[in-house]
Amino acid sequence: MAGRRREVGSETLAISEPLTKSDFEALARFRFGIRRYLRFSEDIVRTLGLTPQQYQLLLAIKGFPDRDWALVHELADRLQLRHHSVVELINRAQAQDLVVRQPHPDDNRAVRVVLTPHGEQVLSRLASLHRDQLKRMGDALALPIWHDE
Repeated sequence: MAGRRREVGSETLAISEPLTKSDFEALARFRFGIRRYLRFSEDIVRTLGLTPQQYQLLLAIKGFPDRDWALVHELADRLQLRHHSVVELINRAQAQDLVVRQPHPDDNRAVRVVLTPHGEQVLSRLASLHRDQLKRMGDALALPIWHDE
């Protein structure tokens, strides 16, 4: 089986040797950790009146490399959503005073999406809670150790 490849979406994946029981246990443990973290995230953002997608939007804007704003197509890529879905997400976030649109100074066709002071405040609170949860989870999100390496 070694050396075979398979197309999955835009990725080409090599097909490796069959997994062992301990490999399945490691994958299941890792997946469980991811799901626990995501469930925590979904619950905590809703307590502040946001949807999980809105939190992801705010985080993608604030966490964009080398600047505190992003373009719609960049956010679509970061969130792995279609352009029109991100536009609707931005519309809802703007209605809640979380983000604003600003003209791009160099490109009249482009629009910057920027956090408002309220959006910054909400994101700071949520990001702090997320960081604390990750610290509490410890090894639950550590990458699996493969026994064939």
